[in-house]
Amino acid sequence: MYNREVKLTGHIIDSLTLPKALDLIMDMGGDFQILEFKVGKRKKDTSFARIQVKADRETLLGEILDELAEIGAMVVEIREVNLEAASKDKTLPPDFYSTTNHPTFIRYQEEWIPVENIEMDCMIVLDPETHKAIIKPIGRIKKGDLVVVGREGIKVMAPQRPRGKKGVFEFMGSEASSEKPLRSLIKSIANEIKEVKARGGKIAVVGGPAIIHTGSGPVLAKMIKKGIIDVIFAGNALATHDIESALYGTSLGMTVETGEAVARGHRHHIYAINQINQAGSIKNAVEQGVLKEGVMYECVKNNIPFVLAGSIRDDGPLPDVITDVIDAQDEMRKYVQDMDMVIMIATMLHSIAVGNILPSQVKSICVDINPATVTKLSDRGSAQVVGIVTDVGSFLPMLYHELNNKEK
Repeated sequence: MYNREVKLTGHIIDSLTLPKALDLIMDMGGDFQILEFKVGKRKKDTSFARIQVKADRETLLGEILDELAEIGAMVVEIREVNLEAASKDKTLPPDFYSTTNHPTFIRYQEEWIPVENIEMDCMIVLDPETHKAIIKPIGRIKKGDLVVVGREGIKVMAPQRPRGKKGVFEFMGSEASSEKPLRSLIKSIANEIKEVKARGGKIAVVGGPAIIHTGSGPVLAKMIKKGIIDVIFAGNALATHDIESALYGTSLGMTVETGEAVARGHRHHIYAINQINQAGSIKNAVEQGVLKEGVMYECVKNNIPFVLAGSIRDDGPLPDVITDVIDAQDEMRKYVQDMDMVIMIATMLHSIAVGNILPSQVKSICVDINPATVTKLSDRGSAQVVGIVTDVGSFLPMLYHELNNKEK
């Protein structure tokens, strides 16, 4: 049988990393032998395990090692990373390495080099002149790029849960459920937000149009005005209906305050887009006095950046919307690495898109009335996301109340 030794270090018992590793080996058709095992006795002590992984085929052993690397296992025998040049643009060498969203290092010329701006489902490209390892999605690969291939010389630092509580962000304790105590969860999130802002951290909101439809737009606008939110990721819909609400008091033709339909109100969002087109941009509309309130207004007035990523169903779209989705991803990448927390509210596609480019250490909240949205994020690898299944119309006002609650 083919075999390699791997090691696991850290809080591998509390995080269930060790049993996951053993289950994974067996489920994939391999075998194992624990060669060394040291258990940390106190809460802050880490544990260590050295395991011999066996398989009857070399290819199967490689596949098992790939999966073990995803949860933080490292091959004991340290070898140099393997590199191969891309033969053409947007094309990868065989056996290329696809990244996780965990902190990653590669072994090059007897040094461990950190991979910069890590995100999942990307490739590691090495610049031999600067000795920098960078991330590139497949669509940005250029002919001649030195791409990491195989599994040698790669170290992944998966997050682990130490003993003791970590509040709402306790690792791997974030299953989506509508039966969680909403008020206490929101209070915990508010406390986390206060801590992040107190130390000068940054918070992003990924927002869907339901924020506006449910009448919570003014709440989000206040959070932006007060400096709680540092960047907005959204689509054409949130911005359009926010502007429609500011100009006409409606969202999708319905009066926001009363929920009553307005005659010919279904045209209001087109009127709103037209007025912004006439001004040239959202910023111009604010400066010209056309747009005087709302989420987008507060972004402009308070110099809060926003990225509006388009979709095939967009009306218009607004002139600020980035219609090339790859360009939109790159624009979001400019901000996500500096974020300490991301709050994803009522938008499945944009939440998954942002989750895909977030490093695993960024604290993340996903709020949606649909449990499938939260589950999809977790299934796609964003294990750090805390899911809250509730109506955004309830969530944002309650969160704002807790943020302004002076009681300790």
